Amino acid sequence: MNYRIALFVSFVAVLFTGYSVVAQTMPKDELVFLTSEWKGERFPDGRPKIPDALIERAKKIGIDDAWTVLKNEGYLNQFEGGWKFIHNDVAVVGRAVTAMFMPSRPDVEKNIKERGISKQGRKGNTNTWPIETLTKGDVYVADGFGKIGGGTLVGATLGNAIFSKTGNGVVFNGSARDLQELQNIKGFNAYVRDFHPSFLEEMVLMGLNSPIRMGNTMVLPGDLVIAQREGVLFVPAHLAEQVVVTCEFVTRKDQFGFETVKSGRYTTGQIDSQWTDEIKVEFLKWLAQHPELGTMTRAELDKVMSKRTW
Repeated sequence: MNYRIALFVSFVAVLFTGYSVVAQTMPKDELVFLTSEWKGERFPDGRPKIPDALIERAKKIGIDDAWTVLKNEGYLNQFEGGWKFIHNDVAVVGRAVTAMFMPSRPDVEKNIKERGISKQGRKGNTNTWPIETLTKGDVYVADGFGKIGGGTLVGATLGNAIFSKTGNGVVFNGSARDLQELQNIKGFNAYVRDFHPSFLEEMVLMGLNSPIRMGNTMVLPGDLVIAQREGVLFVPAHLAEQVVVTCEFVTRKDQFGFETVKSGRYTTGQIDSQWTDEIKVEFLKWLAQHPELGTMTRAELDKVMSKRTW
């Protein structure tokens, strides 16, 4: 709660220091500052833009391996479990668009809505405003402070709107309604705390594309979201490529190891430690015979092995 209060105070401060705040959005320079480790392309609002091709590769990696890479880099608070979801076989992977909701307070909600509608061209309730910002490959991630009854941030109508914009699902620290209808959106999934028949009420948007708390994690706009049956992993944008490349290698290494250990060519101890030059040469020859697993140069192999702590 202290974090939410501090963030709210920062928004108030922004209003009185000359920044232009659009629909509760964090100023671009502050977002760039918080994600300064990211050196790639950004969206106009400053959100890191992880390449689409990397996101597609991330859909094929395992959350366990990805978590291990982050842990070894010192990122210990990136996983959150305990979700309910619509489908247990539809992963949600993409760039985070974040939203922070708070319990409604009449004076604050009135001011926010008046500014959003009259000065910024917004329409409807504030829970629809984040949807307007979504693009293909995004994952809508919202902190609804765990509210279940009256905390239904998505139903059939909004679910269809979100999927049409992103081709992706959502992760909400809140609830969802219209489960039967949501199940019919092919390719869509929602990771929520629970499902409930109520309508959304007494909630107001207080942060859009700002840092949010999701259980025991901090999520920044542009983070790579990997939601699978085990739970949800939030990968900092600047580590996304390292995580994907390492996980891809682990998959290849495991398959190579299974075959060579089974044949008696190498022992498990040899495969699960730093590799000799002989093993590296043999691995690259083996990989060339399995194009479905992708390609890898000797330099790339040496680099990923040099960081091996898994």
